[in-house]
Formats: sequence, structure tokens, C-alpha cells
Amino acid sequence: MSLPDQTPNPHFRRARGLVLAGLLLSAAAVSACTVRPLYSDPGTGIGAQAGHAEGLNAIAIKPVKTRYAQQVRNNLIFGLNGGAGQPADSLYSLSLSVRSRVTKAAIIQRVTEDEPTAGTLTLTSYYTLTDNKTGKIVATGKREVSSSFDYSRQEYASLRAIRDAEDRAARELAEMLRLALASDLVKHGS
Repeated sequence: MSLPDQTPNPHFRRARGLVLAGLLLSAAAVSACTVRPLYSDPGTGIGAQAGHAEGLNAIAIKPVKTRYAQQVRNNLIFGLNGGAGQPADSLYSLSLSVRSRVTKAAIIQRVTEDEPTAGTLTLTSYYTLTDNKTGKIVATGKREVSSSFDYSRQEYASLRAIRDAEDRAARELAEMLRLALASDLVKHGS
């Protein structure tokens, strides 16, 4: 038995060189990206900007009229301020418009009647973030969340299922709005 030839193939050297060059080019390209952590603290890197925390806890949310919109508002206030409530001196004001829609998802024949057995509740929120100093609109957007529920033959159970679906959707929608506002404030430079 003999040992394999230890001299590398010239094609292998060229391929290895191309792979290394590709890695170096991709590293250079990635280093030029403007991606940074959303929750970064001020001064955490070269050229870092302030994080979004100062802007998020300086948002006052205007009152809303419906129960499900109030659930979204309450969850959003808690998410923005960590349970501290609305800020006394807000830099921004947020207008929310929340709409609810219930659709029948499935119909199964029970005994002799076709009754809906599953439904989907959709909460849609339109928001406008305004700078209180200048009165200019900083951001607008729309977010939508769906939540499924089961209908029951008992009226109260069906109403309770819809309300539970509203509460679940409101929590999820508030979290989506919080992330959207954080992103909007980073884009705005706050």
C-alpha cells in the first residue's frame, strides 16, 4: 500500500481561493448593511443611534369607544410603558381605530339544521402616530389579527367564546402595534 499523493491539485487550489475570496466579499457586503438591533441601547456600537425605548414610553394613546378597542389600548399601554400607565408629558400621540368582523368558518349539520360550528374573529387596527411638538404625522399603518373560536348551542357560551376571541386578538394586535411603532420610531430617528 502506498500513501496518497500529498501535493494538492491546481484546480483544488483555485477552487479554495475562490471560496475564500467569496467569503471575504460576502463579509464585506454584510458589514456595510445598516441592520442593527431594534432594542439597542445608545452608544452600543460605532455610529449607534438611540434605542427606541425613549420614544415608546413617550406615546400617549387617545381614548377609544368600543370594548375590543379598549382591550387593544390597555394592552398597548401596558406594553409600551411596562405597566406604568400613560406618560404625563408625551412626545407623541397615537390615534387608534379598531374594527371587528366575525365570519362563519365551518357549518356542520346538527340534527336537522345547518348551524355554524366554528368562527373567525378579525380585529383590524388603523393607527396614526403624531409628533406633539410639530403636529406632523410620524407614521400611519394598518395591522390585522384573526382569532378562531367555536360556536355552541348555548347562546351564552357562544357569546363568551366570541369575547374570549376578542381578548386573544386584542393582546396579539397590541403586540403587533408595539413592534410597528418601535420600527416607525427607529425610522423617524427617535
